[in-house]
Amino acid sequence: MPTKTVQPSWVKEFRKAVKASTPKGWLVMQGKKESTRVQIRKDAKKIADITIPYAWKESDWPDALMRIRAAAKAYEESGQKLDLRTCFNIAHTVSSETEINWKQSIEDYREFKKDIVKDSTWRSKYDPVFKNVLKATGKGSRTPLNGPALCKVALKKWQQGTPQRRHMRLALFGFLRFCVQEKQFESTWLPPAVTDKDLVTTKKRIGYPLTDSQILRLLDSFPEDETGNKWRFGFQCMAVYGLRPEDLRYIHTRNGGQEMWTNYEMSKGGKKGEKTEPRRLYPLLVHDIEGPISWHLKEQLYLCEQEGRNLLPNLGKAGEAGDRCKNYLARRKAWGAIKEEVAREKQELTPYSFRHRYAYYGHNRPKADGSYRASKQVADAMGHTLDTHLLSYSRFQTKDLASAFDETTLLVKTAA
Repeated sequence: MPTKTVQPSWVKEFRKAVKASTPKGWLVMQGKKESTRVQIRKDAKKIADITIPYAWKESDWPDALMRIRAAAKAYEESGQKLDLRTCFNIAHTVSSETEINWKQSIEDYREFKKDIVKDSTWRSKYDPVFKNVLKATGKGSRTPLNGPALCKVALKKWQQGTPQRRHMRLALFGFLRFCVQEKQFESTWLPPAVTDKDLVTTKKRIGYPLTDSQILRLLDSFPEDETGNKWRFGFQCMAVYGLRPEDLRYIHTRNGGQEMWTNYEMSKGGKKGEKTEPRRLYPLLVHDIEGPISWHLKEQLYLCEQEGRNLLPNLGKAGEAGDRCKNYLARRKAWGAIKEEVAREKQELTPYSFRHRYAYYGHNRPKADGSYRASKQVADAMGHTLDTHLLSYSRFQTKDLASAFDETTLLVKTAA
């Protein structure tokens, strides 16, 4: 007794989609050498038959369906007088000559997401990757021809496994699905499947905490002009108050200049959707060989607020402060030299190294009475939940570990 061939699920979906979107009698089946055949039948008799240039496999059937639909439309509009090959040629010509307006499509997607995504989130987590889309799809011979190719180009600048790449990937993948489902792009523009490479790594990179002497060396290399002074003030604030680059945009004084605050909101790393609240900033001064240095940062900021002057550099749009800081530092020779020093220690130097410096000294520099700060105090000062803080900075909490072992023992008895 012959065994019944079990059709893959995608074949059933393909045939169901053809039946639902073409006139009665249109059929699709496997042809020779794994090709795709289309037949038109009437009263159980075959009246037309053609092999189309799509493989009989799951990855090709969505595109084959789009072409079959277009050919069926041409066939019906001709009063069923055109032969099948001519109908498919017309379908191919129409598809090939349809120019995609990417700019308009992005604007339509923004309108589609307007009640879900606020403007600040759009600027920080959507705009950057869409700028890359517009650049990649501009006039030129290397324009990507499908969704996976476009994703590869548009996401290239963000490192695999990082949260930033994940944000950009989610935005781009959602946009491409919108284009196919809502704007009738061909299914070749669907994004690729998510792989293990796309997952955000749970391993924290070892962020290097700048030393005070490195900070002073770096700041001394800044030019003595308006731009240099503004950047100097910004990095001084990041070091002394443990700020993220984006925090700089939101710093201000309160209570007549007696307190310094930031209003920057971001995920606290605890419950989903929980954001940081405005927090008061507490200084950990940078020291030189003679002791702590007071740069009077709070006083400078208060004076500029009263006079209506801007004391900070151009940080770009929301979400761009980190890149602006990185780009400015990259032009400083002193930063490059420090980066080489850090690389030799197998660590990574980034603009966040100013903030790492604050965490390090928060845990390891004793207070005036000789005691150390509680982990919760340092976490609160940095705008963290305690769990998030310990995940990132627990390595800074163990003090004088070397003295508990033989690290400082210089005399070792050798065998006779």
